[in-house]
Formats: sequence, structure tokens, C-alpha cells
Amino acid sequence: MSRYSVRVRFGETDLMGIVHHATYLSYFEAGRVEYLRRRGIEYLEWATRGIHLPVVEARLRYKKTARFDELLLVESRLSKLTRVTVEFSYRILREAELVTEGHTLLACVDDAHVPKRIPPDVAAVLRGPELSPREEDRV
Repeated sequence: MSRYSVRVRFGETDLMGIVHHATYLSYFEAGRVEYLRRRGIEYLEWATRGIHLPVVEARLRYKKTARFDELLLVESRLSKLTRVTVEFSYRILREAELVTEGHTLLACVDDAHVPKRIPPDVAAVLRGPELSPREEDRV
């Protein structure tokens, strides 16, 4: 699991001052990219190898509201890895309170967007431990 802090920006809120529902997908993405970075990989490096991981499914459950300038913690965890898909689970917390939870399913495709098997070295990185935890990072 990786943890990543994000402070809610004004432009991420709606007219009621609450984080817009779609913004949580951006928080999930930031957590997912940081999950990879902390395991020693930059996503662009995989892209140059013709390895892409587009989101093919997303599910979110909203438990509480978040507002402008609150500090949130995004927890990202690899929950399932198959030959061609990767599933990440997320929890977004404000202090110890659960705000949102969900998952994304990503499919491994090549440059032509044709499904391809996840290479063994990529699978090893996805399953591996954090090499450089950086709790202080923020979006």
C-alpha cells in the first residue's frame, strides 16, 4: 500500500463548497501514479516500452463530504493482478474518517491499444514493496 497526501483546491469544489464527485478519480490517479513512483518506476518509462494501462472500469462510494483546503490522505493498494489487468483499491481519509473508497481496473495494452500480457518485470514492480516512501508529498 502507498499513502499520498492531497490538499483540496478551490477549483475542485462545487457551488456548495464540497469536492466535486469527479475529482476523486483524479485523487485516485495521483495515488496510483505515486504507487508506481514509490516502487521505482515512472509511468512514462513503461509507455516508451509500449506498455499502457488505461482505466477500463472505475467504482466509487462516497461516505462523507470533503471541502476546500482540507488535507486528505489517499491510500492506494494493488488488490488484484491477472495476466492482462491490474486492479487498484483506494481509500480517501480525512484524519481517521473514511471519505471515499473505490477501485479502478486497468487493462494492459500496447501502442495500438491491443490487449497484451503484463510483462513479468512489470508484474514484479506492481507486487513489490515501496522503495522510496515519501509521505510528505502532496498534489
